[in-house]
Amino acid sequence: MSDPFSLRGKRAVVTGGSRGIGAAVSALLAAQGAAVCVGYRSRRADADALVARLRAEGATAIAHAGDLSVPADAEALVRAAADAFGGVDIVVHNAGIWPPEEVPVAAMEDERWRRTMRENVDAMFFVSRAASRVLGPGGRIVHIASTAGQRGEALHADYAASKGAMISFVKSHAIELARQGVTVNAVAPGWVDTEMCALPFADGGRARIEAGIPVGRVATPEDIAVAVVALCVPGARHVTGEILNVNGGSVLSG
Repeated sequence: MSDPFSLRGKRAVVTGGSRGIGAAVSALLAAQGAAVCVGYRSRRADADALVARLRAEGATAIAHAGDLSVPADAEALVRAAADAFGGVDIVVHNAGIWPPEEVPVAAMEDERWRRTMRENVDAMFFVSRAASRVLGPGGRIVHIASTAGQRGEALHADYAASKGAMISFVKSHAIELARQGVTVNAVAPGWVDTEMCALPFADGGRARIEAGIPVGRVATPEDIAVAVVALCVPGARHVTGEILNVNGGSVLSG
């Protein structure tokens, strides 16, 4: 292992890569030397702006649109990166949803449940399947899970269930790919300063949330990106099937 921390020459795909955690991951992978395919669904302007910035900084970067809950689109995203870069070494699956409205199970409509499972579980499977078909020795898959998948989240049972499924999937998939030299892990954030959290952060919500986090602040997207990239470097070859919590101690404090 010549350099356990370098990603020079590696080729990465980041789903939901145009903003928030995904954009931070894309930028840090590029800064460490990887070529990056920024996957996005509809926010083309954001994706194009990020790609332009990464290229201006000397990185190789492309963008590719698709709905990852559609099998063909997930396959096309990974294939686009492989065609552009001559292969794929890293797949970071960040895309997903968190419906902000609080709804008890008794009142949850079928469509909300189905949509959350489609966006968070089906898409995860389709992307993972596509990744499994192209990754070789030294390959990395990293999913963005959540603390909710480990301890539940009342009034968001659909989201918690989807992330719990992801955690079980990671542990299963890791064993399947271990002999191929491919690792599969997840990073589980707590609260993160992203657009997704705008509603709960409003009207003093952020201060109340921060008061319950032992380190006293919510994470930045860059905090999560560091953990993700750490699992992608060559030196992380013996780490697989793990869920890396990045939550400021929230799970420990209850």
